[in-house]
Amino acid sequence: MLRHSDKGFTLLELMISMTILGIIVLIVFGATRLGHRSIEKAERATEFLERMRTALNIIDSQLKSQVPLTYEENGEKKLYFAGNKESIQFSSNYSVWSGQRGYVKVMYSIEQEQNGRQSLYVTENTISIENPRKTLLLSGLEGISFYYFYKDPLNEHGEWKEEWTETTTMPDRLALNIYDSSRKISMSMHIAVKNKPAQQVSAPIVPTNQKLNFPRQGRPVQR
Repeated sequence: MLRHSDKGFTLLELMISMTILGIIVLIVFGATRLGHRSIEKAERATEFLERMRTALNIIDSQLKSQVPLTYEENGEKKLYFAGNKESIQFSSNYSVWSGQRGYVKVMYSIEQEQNGRQSLYVTENTISIENPRKTLLLSGLEGISFYYFYKDPLNEHGEWKEEWTETTTMPDRLALNIYDSSRKISMSMHIAVKNKPAQQVSAPIVPTNQKLNFPRQGRPVQR
């Protein structure tokens, strides 16, 4: 007597197969999603580092091209340089927009975003001409701050300050601290003074109530 052979799957076998297939699909989907997230995270990190590099290069270039121009206020000569933790301003002959074509007053300012994070902006204004231009350098950061280092002749080690209010001297170094999640980027930049003979530069248009004083050759700003 011939025995009838069973064909097909039982309900239990079918359920087991579907469960295994579902687990495999979830594993493949999870791995694919994780891969996409890793790529997006790497792209965001690369973009952030590129913007950071560009911003730091701009700040460093303008500091290296700084010219110690002064203006008169109530009969007193004052440098354009001033700063605190949230902003810094100085005069430079390097422009973000036009390169080395005349003197500009530069201001870097930290502004609060609606989500509580901070952004760094740069604003330029041709000295004695009201034509301010402003652009965003960095955004979405947890914290940004400026600090100023000065070594007094009577102080052996010098000190970092949160604010610079001296009107006749400039600090030796500028520190820019940037906080982003678990990362902290701190860059210390030397504040160079670029002296040019007055006869080699063209003086900008100056209002009658303000007088610019160009540095003489071999006569750096007092420190």
